[in-house]
Amino acid sequence: MTSHADIDRALAALRDGFASGITRPVDARLEQLARLQRGIERDGDLLADALAADLGKPRAESLITELGTLTQELSHIRHNLASWLQPSAFGLGTLLMPASGHIHREPLGTVLVIAPWNYPMQLSLMPVIGAIAAGNTVMLKPSEITPHCSAALARLVAEHMDERWVQVIEGGIDETTHILRQRFDHIVFTGNGTVGRVVARAAAEHLTPTTLELGGKSPVYVDRGMDLKAVAARLTWAKFTNAGQTCVAPDYVMGESAVLTDLADEIQRQITHMYGEDPQTSGQYGRIVSDKQFDRLSGLLDASRDRVVHGGGTDRADRFIEPTLLRLPSASEGALETPIMGEEIFGPLLPLIPVTGVSEAIGIITSGDKPLTAMVFTDDPEVERAFTEQTSSGSLAVNVALAHAGSSLMPFGGVGESGMGTYHGRASIEALTHPKPVVKKPLKPETLSMIFPPYGRRTGLLGRLMGVRLRRR
Repeated sequence: MTSHADIDRALAALRDGFASGITRPVDARLEQLARLQRGIERDGDLLADALAADLGKPRAESLITELGTLTQELSHIRHNLASWLQPSAFGLGTLLMPASGHIHREPLGTVLVIAPWNYPMQLSLMPVIGAIAAGNTVMLKPSEITPHCSAALARLVAEHMDERWVQVIEGGIDETTHILRQRFDHIVFTGNGTVGRVVARAAAEHLTPTTLELGGKSPVYVDRGMDLKAVAARLTWAKFTNAGQTCVAPDYVMGESAVLTDLADEIQRQITHMYGEDPQTSGQYGRIVSDKQFDRLSGLLDASRDRVVHGGGTDRADRFIEPTLLRLPSASEGALETPIMGEEIFGPLLPLIPVTGVSEAIGIITSGDKPLTAMVFTDDPEVERAFTEQTSSGSLAVNVALAHAGSSLMPFGGVGESGMGTYHGRASIEALTHPKPVVKKPLKPETLSMIFPPYGRRTGLLGRLMGVRLRRR
């Protein structure tokens, strides 16, 4: 835990660091990013150990979804940052000629990052990377629910980064509440909508802009005629990686009844192929983060126990919940009123809901909050177009699930209830800088005199230049 006084001192040091100008030079930013990348590469085993201790993550999964994602982001930004920060020119119109203008990407100041527990390395450091690249200083608050990861992050930053650039604050609700009373220049928050609203209210007190990644029930539609073995493999990995505790994991799957019957068989085979006959002892499957989350998920499972078609096993002492498939009734028969459809599942329970076709699936999606992502498996361009144009989500994934979310080449974020703002790669630079227009006009020739009073006969000329004709009075 960090005392309030220490939090205040850390914030003052970060503000002083920004005010000193140390974050302005691009080379200085690149050096901090290089130091962080070397630290992740050097301490990878220690970071993976922390992920295993808190979430039971297999080492390969930690590499793919956490550590490797971070090093790829670092490499991508380091390679491109100088070109991204080049001024971009714009025109200024007839009345200002001759003149020039360009956009200067101005750092904001001190950025607060409040990170979640489900991907405690990736979702802590990804926004930190973007904030540093954009020329800001950063206060990072990791989740107290993953204490080994929080401690590992604090150690990583302390050993490899300049404390004038980044400070890690460990603690729980009390520390976070105190932090949110302070003024920051931007806040990046990842978590649920309830806490997101708390963050947004606190930010509003200081008119602080925010990036909020809030999750939601991300739907899947599987069209007829698809290679269901391939679809099942992608869905199985996307859903049960990290024991389902992923904000863009498939939350529920829709399809025509016959499609779902065959898909369920294929998913069961994929579960066995990926996690063995006993996922609990396979060494390939994670654990639920806490007893609180275990009990919540167990309650959802128990409420639909009669709908389980595969899995359903639990072990509270081990915080283990088996990869589970449930076949729900149709929407007209009450599927959407079941407890499991009343909240984001955020665990290894995958409901299958039969629909009559594309129109009903889209109707179900649009009847609820806008999700963080939506997924459609189809080879039909018209079906793809329908999902693109008739649904709203943070992203739309066609014939893929989850794997797209960590890409440095696309912006990541939500819309509506699933969040606001985007980051990753270049989008982080755009989110965490101010695009300041810089306008320059020579004093001679004095072309502005034509807009100075007295106007006299120039009114007609000005009207023609500006496309507005005024009647003479």
